[in-house]
Amino acid sequence: MIIDIPDGKDPIGYVWGELVPGIGTAASNYSLAVYSHTTLGLREFEAARLRIAQINGCVFCLDWRTERDGQKVEDTFADAVTQWRTTDAFDDRTRLAAEYAERYALDHHGLDEEFWSRMTTHYSQAEIVELSMSIGSWLAFGRLNHVLGIDAVCVVPKF
Repeated sequence: MIIDIPDGKDPIGYVWGELVPGIGTAASNYSLAVYSHTTLGLREFEAARLRIAQINGCVFCLDWRTERDGQKVEDTFADAVTQWRTTDAFDDRTRLAAEYAERYALDHHGLDEEFWSRMTTHYSQAEIVELSMSIGSWLAFGRLNHVLGIDAVCVVPKF
């Protein structure tokens, strides 16, 4: 870890809550809101989230699977996300979610009219904004945890 964590302290709680309470608490609430207030389907949500986890290399995020009403994506889903261009496991919305996450993280200047035409065919404007905010949260906070070396000890509360 890059940050010295006092003995007996939870690394995530300490970094996010105690070191920078004015920022960390707000960031935590934003991160939690992405999960608790989403209107996106589980598969497109997880495709985007896992693609960002793969790009960030966040240990915890790679192992985490979002659960909704007792349902999670299948065990092979992460492999399909890696192969989002060619997998037959995805419908158009799920494939676009993985593509958007990757391009958002790696080539946001390359999001052209052709891409947006496909997105607006499959997603409403509200869903595009929600997906964008979700991807932004995962990109920023997963990367923050990985860069600081606390991703191996991250625990996200159940909703």
